[in-house]
Amino acid sequence: MPVKKRKLDENQQNVSKGQSQGEPTGAATAQPESEVPVVIPDAEITQLRSDLDQALAKATEYLEGWQRERAEFYNYKKRMEREQAQGGQNAFGNAIRRYLDIADDLARALKSMNRPTEGEPAVWADGIDLIHRKMIGAFEADGVKMIDVNGKFFDPNLHEAISNEDSPDHESGQIIEIVQPGYTLGERVIRPARVRVAR
Repeated sequence: MPVKKRKLDENQQNVSKGQSQGEPTGAATAQPESEVPVVIPDAEITQLRSDLDQALAKATEYLEGWQRERAEFYNYKKRMEREQAQGGQNAFGNAIRRYLDIADDLARALKSMNRPTEGEPAVWADGIDLIHRKMIGAFEADGVKMIDVNGKFFDPNLHEAISNEDSPDHESGQIIEIVQPGYTLGERVIRPARVRVAR
C-alpha cells in the first residue's frame, strides 16, 4: 500500500510542477501569435496587375488559336471523308458502267419482235428476262437507279439529246423517246440518258 501512495504523490507533484513552470498540459492549447499585415507598394501592385492582364491576354490568344485549329482539323477530316466516299463512288461507278451496256443488250434482245412466245425458245427468253430483272435489281440495291424520262423535259444534266425533231404530240423540249437509258449513283449521273427531243 505505501508504494502505491508514493507513486500517486509523484504524479500529482509532476502535474503541479508542470503547471507552475508554464508547460502545457494535454488539455491546454497554444495561443496564436498576432501577425503584422504586410504593406505592398503601389508600384508592385501595378506591376502584378499588368502581368496578370498580359497572362490573360496570352491565355485568350492561345484559346482562340486552339479553337481555330480544332475547327480547321474538323473541316479537314470531313473533307477527307467526303473525298474518300467520292473516290469509292467513282471507282464503283466506273465498274458498274461496263455492266450497264450488258443490261442494255439484254433489254434490247427481250424487246425484239422476234422474241419466241412458245415452246423451249420461250422458256429460254423468260430465263433471259429473269437475268435482266435480277441485274437491274442488283443495280438498285447498290444505289444505281435508272433515270426516269417519261413525260419529262430535256435536262442537260440528266439527258444527252441525239436528235431534235418535230412532234405534234409533244411540247418543245419534251422528250419523245429514250434511245439508251441513263443511270444515277446517288446524286451523281454515271451515264446520261440518250433521248430524242421535240423541237
